[in-house]
Amino acid sequence: TWARFKREFLTKYFPADERNRKVIKFIELKQGGMPVSEYAAKYEELCRFARHYNTMEAEEDKCVKFENGLRP
Repeated sequence: TWARFKREFLTKYFPADERNRKVIKFIELKQGGMPVSEYAAKYEELCRFARHYNTMEAEEDKCVKFENGLRP
């Protein structure tokens, strides 16, 4: 099945430790000196690795995480 292929492919070519590094980068992501558009792009790129944020129930959490990463 597609799900099995995807799981096997990711296991072989994208190890768990690398995925975990991406999750940590996402959790620690702050806008810093980036323009908002660059921050938003980086946020979306890394968000897909954080499973919690990829559910319908976590939509509010996702918004809070984005807002908290912005500069004041």
